[in-house]
Amino acid sequence: MSRRAWLLVPLLLFVGFVAAAAWRLSAPPDTSIRSRMVGRNVPTFTAASLLPGRPGLSSTDLGQGKPRLINFFASWCVPCIAEAPVLLDLQKRGVVIDAIALRDDSAAVRKFLADNGDPFTALGSDPVGEAQIAFGSSGVPESFIVDAKGVIRYQHIGPITPDQIGEVMAEWEKAQ
Repeated sequence: MSRRAWLLVPLLLFVGFVAAAAWRLSAPPDTSIRSRMVGRNVPTFTAASLLPGRPGLSSTDLGQGKPRLINFFASWCVPCIAEAPVLLDLQKRGVVIDAIALRDDSAAVRKFLADNGDPFTALGSDPVGEAQIAFGSSGVPESFIVDAKGVIRYQHIGPITPDQIGEVMAEWEKAQ
């Protein structure tokens, strides 16, 4: 190899490095944390009622012959506001939705529901994240479909968007 050809080796290595870096940056790996509870029975938990006259939620309420969508949310969560109209749409389609409010207080949740709608059948409070951890949830909003026998069948990380309603409805039908 000539001396001139050897001078191109560092340039070719640099171009290869830049191409590899650009490829990895253009398609980053999925960084969402999937729950290991999908396919398992609902963990034991109790989320006390957050609002007067509204039932809380516990593991004994699930698996009673009807599927449920459990939505972890918070009044301080901006994506939860964006998800609220979609949850109302799912409720209109027959999805029974229960909620667990994370690290929240009743006044803030009451205002959130007044401003954004209330699709929830039961509304429990998880002031320190115990139920969230039991489900294997890593943030808000996050939703789980629990089948009629109390088995977690589906996890949706992040806000459910209008274009994802079909996917959620298909999972709901499977859980019947």
